[in-house]
Amino acid sequence: MLRRLLAEQVRPHLASLAIALVAMIVVAAMTAATAWLLKPAIDQVFTERDPYWTMMIPLAVVIVVVIKGVATYFESTLMIGFGERVIADTQIRLYSHLIRADLAWLHDMHSGRLISSFLFDATLLREAVTKALTGMVKDTLSLIFLTGVMFSMNWQLALIVCVIFPFVGLSTRRLGRKTRKSSAKGQQETGKLTTILSETFEGARMVKAYGMEQREIERARLSVDTRLGHLMKVVRARAAASPTTEALGGIAVAVVIYIGGSSETLTLGTLTAFIYAALTAYQPLKSLATMQTAMQEGLAAADRIFTILDIKPAIEESGDAKPLQVNGGEIRLDAVSFRYASDKTALDGISLVVPPGKKAALVGASGAGKSTLLNLVPRFYDASQGSVKIDGQDVRDVTLTSLRRSVALVSQELTLFDDTIRANIAYGRPEASQAEIENAARNAAAHDFIIALPQGYDTAVGENGVKLSGGQRQRVAIARAMLRDAPILLLDEATSALDTESERLIQVALSELMRGRTTLVIAHRLSTVIDADVIFVLDHGRLVEQGSHAELLARNGAYARLYATQFAVEATA
Repeated sequence: MLRRLLAEQVRPHLASLAIALVAMIVVAAMTAATAWLLKPAIDQVFTERDPYWTMMIPLAVVIVVVIKGVATYFESTLMIGFGERVIADTQIRLYSHLIRADLAWLHDMHSGRLISSFLFDATLLREAVTKALTGMVKDTLSLIFLTGVMFSMNWQLALIVCVIFPFVGLSTRRLGRKTRKSSAKGQQETGKLTTILSETFEGARMVKAYGMEQREIERARLSVDTRLGHLMKVVRARAAASPTTEALGGIAVAVVIYIGGSSETLTLGTLTAFIYAALTAYQPLKSLATMQTAMQEGLAAADRIFTILDIKPAIEESGDAKPLQVNGGEIRLDAVSFRYASDKTALDGISLVVPPGKKAALVGASGAGKSTLLNLVPRFYDASQGSVKIDGQDVRDVTLTSLRRSVALVSQELTLFDDTIRANIAYGRPEASQAEIENAARNAAAHDFIIALPQGYDTAVGENGVKLSGGQRQRVAIARAMLRDAPILLLDEATSALDTESERLIQVALSELMRGRTTLVIAHRLSTVIDADVIFVLDHGRLVEQGSHAELLARNGAYARLYATQFAVEATA
């Protein structure tokens, strides 16, 4: 994991890191130089009162601190910028991967888990790369230079100090293992908490309607407390690293003071400089111990991020994919079967043809496979067996961009973005003019209600269109499909949220939109597809009937029973 982290996050920034490394070396050297200057300062300046050294030592101190200050500035700015770049690159990479991921995989993953990785794991990754990896380089260099100063003064005392290093390493390694395990559990719980927040804020109306506020508060409290428990283990591990190292270092310094104080060969300057170097050396040693825990947190986060990035989408373009050429828009399914990951069969050996420029309807009971079949056309899913073709071209052999540019979709699952009405209508064609946007809105019976709003087309719709009524949201979505002006139109319960008057207006607009376009419609109300050129009746993933409305009624089969049942329900309503 560490090797991959270095390869994917550090290697692209080697140039700036090389400059930062030079700055780190300078900082470490100047730290050691400060300790070394203490010996002549005490022996030659304070003890012997040498005028040469009285002039040179202060000058050397000024030079050292200025050089160290400049190097520290460059090292800090470069590393902070590098850390922020790591977060940005990781988040962009994650988002790009997720937005291109298969719908099936996205539906299996809760958005809260993904948001947790996007926000929190990326931040922990920065801590690992900047504070841990680069901090380790800086502190290790300081430790090496300071150790060199100690050996140059008295190698016997230096060995005593160095004896403590392995014990510090063993201690930090044990604490690091605990940190990584607790951090992984803490971030898992962060994902659960983000899920709870996402669900309850989005479903606040339902929570209040059923009086479940207290239950949701308890659920959130349990998640917060569980997360806190894991994070406190990380805090305790981090907190233990510093005093453990400090205690071991204190013992070593105490031994040095005792032996050095008993020696008759060591000058005061040498002993003072050595003790200062030893004390200074334990600061980077202590930092290294603390950074080990940060490193383990970052590696745990990297593991979660790379797990997501390693998932390969099943829906990919073939190497020789060509742009789709639509010459009429015939949709043909040949012996198509589809199974979900759970091995549930949604479609079983379906063969059908939607003639170019005609309107076809998919009808059947809930769970018959209508939406699944519709999703195969723009390749949201791939058929498990068989083929889906548009004008004789297998959708798996054409580029995804050209395929989806040829399709306009209006779904019962309305999606509006927290932007203006204008931006939502123009989502599929951001370059569209105001006149084109307004024309699409008029055709969708949306223009009148839009201009009645305070800011008209510049009115913000709120999160998922919460500021609009259900019917208004549906009409904005239909206007978006109209503006798309694609040769193939997919309507999945496109008028389900409309009142009778709005539905009448929309049906007139849709009839105009469907003229000359191949249209595949899923409709719960059979009255809206009576005029379809062909109706396909699905039952438990099988195609059981097909024909016009009149032909299917005359056949007195599955469609006739559906129609009679719905007509009876509507008559008694």
